[in-house]
Amino acid sequence: MTKRHLRRPQVEATTGLSRSSIYDMMKKGEFPRPIRIGKRAVAWSERDITDWLANRPTSHGANK
Repeated sequence: MTKRHLRRPQVEATTGLSRSSIYDMMKKGEFPRPIRIGKRAVAWSERDITDWLANRPTSHGANK
């Protein structure tokens, strides 16, 4: 099985989050961290993003 990696624009499109939201959530430990794929390039594991989306709490229907 080949591991796919997503660059930031793909992660933004998949999650609906902005660049600043992604990095803010990473800082808080609420979003997967990327891996370095080059000297100045990072990417996220497609599996990590898929898992994050599947396990993400939703605001609709949640009882507080």
